[in-house]
Amino acid sequence: MHVVGSVIARLGSKRLAYKNILPFAGQPMLGIGIETLKRAATVDQVVVSTESELIARVAHDFGVDVLRRPDELAGDDVASVPVFQHIVEHYPCDVHVNLNVNFPTCSEEVVNKAVEVALQYEESLSRPCAVWAQTYQRLMYYGDPFTITAEIFDDKRAGAIDVHTEEELLEVYRIRQGAIKEWE
Repeated sequence: MHVVGSVIARLGSKRLAYKNILPFAGQPMLGIGIETLKRAATVDQVVVSTESELIARVAHDFGVDVLRRPDELAGDDVASVPVFQHIVEHYPCDVHVNLNVNFPTCSEEVVNKAVEVALQYEESLSRPCAVWAQTYQRLMYYGDPFTITAEIFDDKRAGAIDVHTEEELLEVYRIRQGAIKEWE
């Protein structure tokens, strides 16, 4: 069985500019996600999908393949499923698993659990929504990409906060580091 782990990362975040390459704990969030996928026992290959040369270059620093995302899959209103389908068309696999790098403290064990659940139910999604996995068959015949029918599993190891704003990034830092006297 071959499992492809992916990170889909665009440069154009509207709420927090350059979010995917902002640092958390000394690494870009993209790099943290790549390293999490690499540590996952179930993942055989890691691919980053992006329209941005800057994100591609950061991904190359972490030693993974980069798939250039076409413009029609890079807009704000594009669902994730067509992007996942584009990935598996270029990187065939039995199971695809995506890690949302907006959860920089997500454990690789959540990735492993998502793959396990997807093998049983064809599709899985962690709650919080940090990891989403599908079998190849499910992904290629998905139907409406805005109607998610995944088997949901709760896993606190996914992290508590989905980072989209500066305040949310600060909150993840506060959880990880605790108080800093000057900002109490």
